[in-house]
Amino acid sequence: MTIELNQQLGTTEVLWDLAALYPGEAGPTIECDMRHCRQMAESLSTETAGKIKDLDTATIKTVVERLEAIDTLLARLEAFAFLRFITQTGDAAASALLQQVEELEAAVGTLTVFFRLEWNRLDAYRVEQHLQQPELHRYAHYLRTLRQFAPYQLSSKEEELLQELRPVGRSAWNVLFEKLLGQLRFGARGRTEEEVLNDLYHPDREVRKNGAAELTEGLRANLHLLTHIFNTLAAEKMIDDRLRRYPSWDSAINLANELERQTVETLVTAVTSRYDIVHRYYRLKKDLLGCEELYDYDRYAPVPGGEEAAIPWNQCRQIVLESFADFSPVMANIAKQFFTDNWIHAPVLQGKRGGAFSHPCVPEAHPYILVNYTGNIRDVSTVAHELGHGVHQYLAAEQGFYNSDTPLVLAETASVFAELLVFKAQIRIMSTPAARRAFICQKLESIFATVFRQVAMNRFEAAMHGGRRHGELSAEQLSTFWLETQRPMFGDSLTLRDDYAIWWAYISHFLGTPGYVYAYAFGELLVLALYGRFIEEGPNFVDQYLMLLRAGGSRSPYELLRPFGIDLNDPAFWFGGLGVVEQMLMEAEQADK
Repeated sequence: MTIELNQQLGTTEVLWDLAALYPGEAGPTIECDMRHCRQMAESLSTETAGKIKDLDTATIKTVVERLEAIDTLLARLEAFAFLRFITQTGDAAASALLQQVEELEAAVGTLTVFFRLEWNRLDAYRVEQHLQQPELHRYAHYLRTLRQFAPYQLSSKEEELLQELRPVGRSAWNVLFEKLLGQLRFGARGRTEEEVLNDLYHPDREVRKNGAAELTEGLRANLHLLTHIFNTLAAEKMIDDRLRRYPSWDSAINLANELERQTVETLVTAVTSRYDIVHRYYRLKKDLLGCEELYDYDRYAPVPGGEEAAIPWNQCRQIVLESFADFSPVMANIAKQFFTDNWIHAPVLQGKRGGAFSHPCVPEAHPYILVNYTGNIRDVSTVAHELGHGVHQYLAAEQGFYNSDTPLVLAETASVFAELLVFKAQIRIMSTPAARRAFICQKLESIFATVFRQVAMNRFEAAMHGGRRHGELSAEQLSTFWLETQRPMFGDSLTLRDDYAIWWAYISHFLGTPGYVYAYAFGELLVLALYGRFIEEGPNFVDQYLMLLRAGGSRSPYELLRPFGIDLNDPAFWFGGLGVVEQMLMEAEQADK
């Protein structure tokens, strides 16, 4: 099935070339770099550990540059090992290399953690003296960001021990999860997760219902293991939060995103207060589909009037690049390289993990994109989304390894903006009101998945981590949390069956980076505001937008968005974005009129 699909769509040869990281299998080169990485860390530790408080500014700059070189080489090794593994999760050699690199990361982290600990112990006056010097201008924001974790820092021995344990901690459990889902086969035909999830978008209700049943059956057969993975990682986070004395379960992710808790609470409150938009939409969809009742497997059923023909890969490429070019030739030219230079892995394959991502790798190389392209209109949006990430990561590489690392909330901005560009370009050529409405409905469902669903998932995480602090959670308890946080989003407009209760079990977001899902809602609503600014300002906005992408993580989200006049703590800002969503809903409601 997958071979025929790939041939039909023209994705069989759309495979990434990892030579920018390491040529071929590169065994000897990788082994040499792993030794060199460890040696650099050992030398730095021997020469400077315990001495940071006595160093002058110029020497601290040299130490940071050496740390950045170590972390860059480590990131190159990690990127190669991960990208090699993720397309062949059942390959023993690929899995072994990934484990080997993760063990190296832990060892190097143990050797270099001294800098963060000693830097954070310096008094504030001394730190500012250093940061005011021109030598540290390039690293000032990075070093200030490290300081925000100072109140939650443990002793040197404790931090070193945690570094030592990393290979058998979160990363190891995530690899197990990826192996399990990558190798899991669903239904009598033994299909992949991606193929079964794709059934939920099929126009035939029986196909959707059967796909949902096969997904449920596959998850239920492995629920004991999936529940154990979720419990273990929630417990690890509970222990880490307790040892560091974080005030809440999401303190760490908010600090990593450089956001005040007030900002996140304002966003979540605004979104949950407008669940009525979702309720109205699904009542409309019920009428459009002619159903007396909608079930969870009907959420993504296509509305009548839309295009259903498969979109070949070359046509997808043309749609995306032309949409980007209409906005910015610079953006289109960068995106074009992903297609021409083999920076994308597109076919659906046995052993390849489902989903999509853009990996930034290292500034000296370039990003790589993974998609599982099945030829529908959603996949075109996914390609645009990941290319938005890729363009952002490519431009931000100018800032160097440390400053190119963009907080998650702004990392989603470029990807969502790219999706919106493609949507606007496509809707302009819709020939009939029915096709236009079907396409708006498809976009609304994409926005719901990005805004309302992700905030509902954030509420699930809050319940899960809160519950785990009182003891191990059963699959039934996790399922109860899932339904209790999903049902308010849909109200009485859609029925969530008991089978749907275990669908938390395949969502990797909860395991890899706990708490980060609100970044999607943040990015979507921010983009709606930025696009409105583009319509008002035209070409002047384009230059300002590209400057935002080039800045990477060199400043905080508040500082980076200040030129756009955005106040992230003002509820009116978030309600403004939600108002744009409601306007789209009204357009769908009034399409016949």
